[in-house]
Amino acid sequence: MFPEYRELITKLKTSDRHFSHLFDKHNNLDQKIQRMEAHAEPGTPEEIEVLKKEKLLLKDQLYAVLKKASAT
Repeated sequence: MFPEYRELITKLKTSDRHFSHLFDKHNNLDQKIQRMEAHAEPGTPEEIEVLKKEKLLLKDQLYAVLKKASAT
């Protein structure tokens, strides 16, 4: 995710608690979705869709933080 911001992501994960929280939440959701899609964890297609939308919102928030941090 966002390879062009790899260095900034590493920096923000240690220096920005909000960013770190969003990043961890996004990764946890991604793993949960993958487990549900692999049928390793119970989940209906509707539940998976809701989680994917939540993950996308988190990704948008992460991108906004990255853009703002890279502009300064």
